Amino acid sequence: MDNRGLFFNGHFVVDFCSIVGHSLWPFSGLTQNSVCFAPKFKVASRRIRVTFEGWQLRMDYLLLANRARLLGRFKVPCAVLAAFLWSALLTQGLQAQSSAQPKTSVVDSAATPSVGNSVQQQGEAFESQKQWGEALALYQNALKANPDDRTLQLKRAFARIHFDLDRRYADTSFIKTIKSTDANTSMNVYAEVLLKIQSYYVDEPNWANIVNYGLTSLKVAMQSDGFRQINLPTISKEASLKVYLQAEQRLSNVAVRTRSDAFTVARETADFLNKQCGMSSQSVMYEFVCGAISALDPYSAFMSSNQYSETMSQIEGNFVGLGVELRTQADHLEIVSVISKGPAGMGGIIEGDRIVAVDNQKVSEIGSNRAADMMRGLEGSFILISLDRGNGIQTLRLQRRRVDIPSVDQVGLVDKASGVGYIKLTNFQKTTAADFDAALWKLQAQGMRSLIVDVRGNPGGLLSASVEVADRFVRKGVIVSTKGRNPMEDFVHKANLSGTWDVPLVVLVDENSASASEIFAAAISDNKRGTIVGNQSYGKGSVQGIFPLNVSGGGVRLTTAKFYSPTGQAISRVGVKADIVIQNVLKPGENIDSQVDTGLRVGIKTAQQKMVDRNAALRSKVSSVGG
Repeated sequence: MDNRGLFFNGHFVVDFCSIVGHSLWPFSGLTQNSVCFAPKFKVASRRIRVTFEGWQLRMDYLLLANRARLLGRFKVPCAVLAAFLWSALLTQGLQAQSSAQPKTSVVDSAATPSVGNSVQQQGEAFESQKQWGEALALYQNALKANPDDRTLQLKRAFARIHFDLDRRYADTSFIKTIKSTDANTSMNVYAEVLLKIQSYYVDEPNWANIVNYGLTSLKVAMQSDGFRQINLPTISKEASLKVYLQAEQRLSNVAVRTRSDAFTVARETADFLNKQCGMSSQSVMYEFVCGAISALDPYSAFMSSNQYSETMSQIEGNFVGLGVELRTQADHLEIVSVISKGPAGMGGIIEGDRIVAVDNQKVSEIGSNRAADMMRGLEGSFILISLDRGNGIQTLRLQRRRVDIPSVDQVGLVDKASGVGYIKLTNFQKTTAADFDAALWKLQAQGMRSLIVDVRGNPGGLLSASVEVADRFVRKGVIVSTKGRNPMEDFVHKANLSGTWDVPLVVLVDENSASASEIFAAAISDNKRGTIVGNQSYGKGSVQGIFPLNVSGGGVRLTTAKFYSPTGQAISRVGVKADIVIQNVLKPGENIDSQVDTGLRVGIKTAQQKMVDRNAALRSKVSSVGG
């Protein structure tokens, strides 16, 4: 196996699927089913290649429209202008005048599909309660059905800005960075981020749009109580808005065409706000940093020091924490899943439990993001978790420790008589290939004659790991190819003949199988190596690079390439289609709890039939030779 898939041109390649809530194996504050990886490197110039989908990171990020000033430049009717200025999301701003640079276009709302009433009502309810994670998930799911709906895109952008802001200011490592970084260092961080975007991002950067995002992120932040409490403790919400608008007005005739222009706007804005209201330059510059990354695509993101460290640990297949995945709610943290051998699992916490207090501090009072952040801690330290199970509050004292993340979750014969083996892959990480090999040999010893590989709900992980697993079954040819704006991102991963298993194969997929899972499924499908059973996969077809920030710690995740199936088909928005589509329909008198896993049942029948077909082919071949 070519090692460039794992460490290529000084970076690692991983592949995520994310959607929204809180990712909380290590309680990183990512969303449910989000996957974060990253090995512990000391070399500052290195980065990691990853592919994401889902926020779970299941989060599709932003594509903001240009501000009122730009809208006016194109003489858009006032009615259209008003439609885009809801909730003060868009701010008056910069003119993008370079003919070589793409401009954000304004589409007449009458020609744009409208948001459904139910989605709009639910979204407004979430927004009014400041449940930004739930709002983001709602808009993201709605966009899967209506990917070109401009109103949905803007609403998602609005929710994403608030969601990311809340996460940053609930993250103790980020707050520490803001307080300990000086003005010059923060400006160097922004310069470093802009350079990485210019050097590695998959598309040509739109510098005006990047600055627009930075200004919008700054405006939202200055209206946030959490932000002002730390950075503007003596300034009211009204006063902060006034001084922001003054800063923005100074930029009304500024054209942003280059990376240097983008840096100049951020620096001058920071200097102005520092002089007018005493706001630290570093708090301003980091909003420009986060806004710049958010302007790119759904899968690019800024990572605090904590998030970067946890990402690196998860690439290695372990982390320090409690071993649960959480979903944030207004007054509690909901347990989505539990690693059975982690501190939480061993302590009796189960899926569906509600955490109402952390270290005797109520979630309803400190906020769910802050509560999730409090669950981080040093290895060996203790934490008090208060659960509400409907029969009173139960408090557990748990010790944080290093937890192995299972990549191969279930292994066994699901039909002993026919010898149908089964392997459940939950993600793709550095240990996946070795764990998968061990599972294969275990099944072989038990009498496996055909195999089902289940990647349903698998959000992705290391690109190299998915290539290695596919290589166990594909004898020759292409497994996946990647293409980026930077030629270093162009690579074709091919199969090696040695170590190939010839067992009849079935792959189970669903709408939450993403990124690395789709690389694996597409390789099996396009090479006619097995049968795909289930539902069309998520449709995430991009590769992300994880870059450490040399100046201040933390990192950024940038989309650096797109990946293509062995036949050259793009995965983005398309996904991998199943050969046998599953319809989960309850039978009369059957409830959800008693319902058999339809996908697995069909997978077993398919595996059995593949064995029958293979045996018949072998008999026919023997007969023809004998004749």
